[in-house]
Amino acid sequence: MSEPTNQIDESIDYSDIEAKYQVHFDESFDNVVVVDGLPVIDKAKLDKLVSKVVKEFSKKGVLIKADDISMPWDNAAGKSKGYMFVEFRNVDDANLAIANLHNHPFDAKHTFKVNYFADIERYQDFDETYVEPEQEEYTPREHLRAWLADPQGRDQYVTYRGDEVLIHWHGKPSQCEVAYKPEWKDFLYVAWSPSGTYVATLHRQGVRLWGGPSWKPQQRFAHPLVKLIDFSPCEQYLVTWSNEPIVVPEGATQGPQYFSPDDEGNNIAVWNIKSGDLLRTFSTHSDGDPTPVKKQMQWPALKWSPDDKYVARITPGQMISVHELPSMYLQGKKSLKIEGVVDFEWCPLGEKDKEDANPSNGKPAKKPRENMLAYWTPEVANQPARVTLMAFPSRTILRQKNLFNCKLYWQNQGDFLYYPVEVVELKDTVMDFSWEPKGERFAIVSSSDPNLGNPGPGITIKTDVSFYQLDHGKNDFRLLRTLSSRTSNAIRWSPRGRHVVLATVGSSSKSELEFWDLDFNSDDRKEGQTEWGTGIQLLGSADHYGVTDVEWDPSGRYLATSASAWTHTLENGYAIWDFRGQELVKNIQDRFKQFIWRPRPPTLLSKEKQKQVRRNLKEYSRAFDEEDAAEESNVSAELIAHRKRLVDEWNAWRLLRRKELGSADRPQSKDESKEEIEVWIDEVIEQTEEVVVE
Repeated sequence: MSEPTNQIDESIDYSDIEAKYQVHFDESFDNVVVVDGLPVIDKAKLDKLVSKVVKEFSKKGVLIKADDISMPWDNAAGKSKGYMFVEFRNVDDANLAIANLHNHPFDAKHTFKVNYFADIERYQDFDETYVEPEQEEYTPREHLRAWLADPQGRDQYVTYRGDEVLIHWHGKPSQCEVAYKPEWKDFLYVAWSPSGTYVATLHRQGVRLWGGPSWKPQQRFAHPLVKLIDFSPCEQYLVTWSNEPIVVPEGATQGPQYFSPDDEGNNIAVWNIKSGDLLRTFSTHSDGDPTPVKKQMQWPALKWSPDDKYVARITPGQMISVHELPSMYLQGKKSLKIEGVVDFEWCPLGEKDKEDANPSNGKPAKKPRENMLAYWTPEVANQPARVTLMAFPSRTILRQKNLFNCKLYWQNQGDFLYYPVEVVELKDTVMDFSWEPKGERFAIVSSSDPNLGNPGPGITIKTDVSFYQLDHGKNDFRLLRTLSSRTSNAIRWSPRGRHVVLATVGSSSKSELEFWDLDFNSDDRKEGQTEWGTGIQLLGSADHYGVTDVEWDPSGRYLATSASAWTHTLENGYAIWDFRGQELVKNIQDRFKQFIWRPRPPTLLSKEKQKQVRRNLKEYSRAFDEEDAAEESNVSAELIAHRKRLVDEWNAWRLLRRKELGSADRPQSKDESKEEIEVWIDEVIEQTEEVVVE
């Protein structure tokens, strides 16, 4: 019996099996990159340099180890050659390194230049013959502020009810309509950017920005479980916050638009809106304080300078840290050490500052003034409590004022800064304070009600509302008038000034609205009035049961009030009023949540152009009056046609019924054979409406 052999039968073709299970070795160098721009060092500094390089790569979301790095040396000189090779696990990691670290500043004198290893030889043999590229067809992008070109000059607002969001046009009754019904799903709430360019929705995965005539998605920011957002004043940056610390799972996508392991444990993120890149993250804990975030968190946690150049955050009792944009580096490489600091606010940028920086009259631009911030420190040791006004970035102390207690309120043009006991001492508790926009007046809601701070069910706090105005003769603020025994707890100035609404918000028993005009006798101030406060006039009173939010539209002609289901579930919905308190729209909607007017960007007209428009207002108004008359005429014609159609339908229905009953065949009495239907038409011959404007 012969032994079995292991010889392969060569007559059988195994090529298909060999091809299927053949092992392919990657012999390319696509996973190797060359990093140039390193400092030239000696052997003694090698470990320190490698460690820092690994850390810099990690900051940008690229994970490498020291063993992945090869550093060429000039043995004769005993120095490195200023570049290194990094071998990654795969091509994707190499691509990420080039995308994130090319032109990355390593230190003040060195910048990374990152290229594929295989490209070095390709660049060496590169054909330098110029070949004209093919011209791509230009596709214009949508204008993100196209709504401002509406021929009828209408504003917009957004409503959020149940799972439905609607963008509305608002104007005259015949001009109000739904502008867009988006299909946005599964989000917490919506928010407009400061100039109305974007509307943001907050989802479980992060934030989405929408805009343009078609409301296409414009940007997204991956911050899971985001709860709060804050735009910078010039809409260049966005801050997001979540109560859940950032966690980066194993194998998560890395890149400039995503969190890296270095961000783990933080809660706040700062993003670049145009690029979508993550700039930096922060923790809501104080530096060195591992305790959990408090339930009462101050928001916004980061405060922006009005020109978007700086963003600052406070470490209570210790310091204010100011970061430059877009690098997010600490300005001056050090924080403002302020013992006991409690609060701070940036000074707003006024229209005069903007006009000086960008003059439209042909004059040369003036050097912009420095940013200013005001901060408050309580009494510490032998140092009294005080407010300090500081210029930035020079950090020059402009003024200090001693006081006992403080809450900072800048006027929107930056002309005035309010803090208690500066103007008048009040024994009552101040519940609300508000400057008149672009004006020299402010209003205060105060109360001495014993139930203040602990009101029982059905108890409404009694308040006083006081108006003050700057007296140029005495360079001080003078009391204009006090409205006593009110229930108002909220002040809402028109964005144009002059008109103000006093509202009772958040009460279960009162929901009053008072519409006031502070210049009802508009000639008083021009003639140098001697009796202060004579121009304050109540225009109208109204009521919106369960009101939770009160907001003027950007024009200052309309006011919206709403009752949100987030606060209570009784008669939710919204109403729109004119500046005199006349109700124009009322919608009661279950599960209603939000009503927000779309903000307008600052005007592009110079002050001279604005003055010219005001001087020629009567001339412009003629065209609008003609449009109004034509609209009324069209409405009347439509109403007459509608009534005639109803009468014709009624007569046709009666004739049909008579035929069905056979009444047409039997003789009719003289009275039955005649039926007269009268149509009464009300026609307005002339209507005059007089509105006092500033």
